[in-house]
Amino acid sequence: MKEVAVKEIDVLEASHQMGHWLDSVAAGAEVVITRRGRPAARLVAVEKPIVRFPDRSALRAELPPMQEGATEIIRALRDDARF
Repeated sequence: MKEVAVKEIDVLEASHQMGHWLDSVAAGAEVVITRRGRPAARLVAVEKPIVRFPDRSALRAELPPMQEGATEIIRALRDDARF
């Protein structure tokens, strides 16, 4: 498991320099905010969700083969354009 640097700051410092501490958290640090010397909150980075796309290989296998390639289609669209 990866070692995470933990920094303790008080509430006043957290409120005055929140942007700095958020940058530290985004870089991988963990920040504990204390109130009167006791831990009150912990700032940790939000884990980015892994986006999984459904398997479409069966659908693609059912499609008929293209009669002409993308190059020919684009060329025809350009030739027909009214610019």
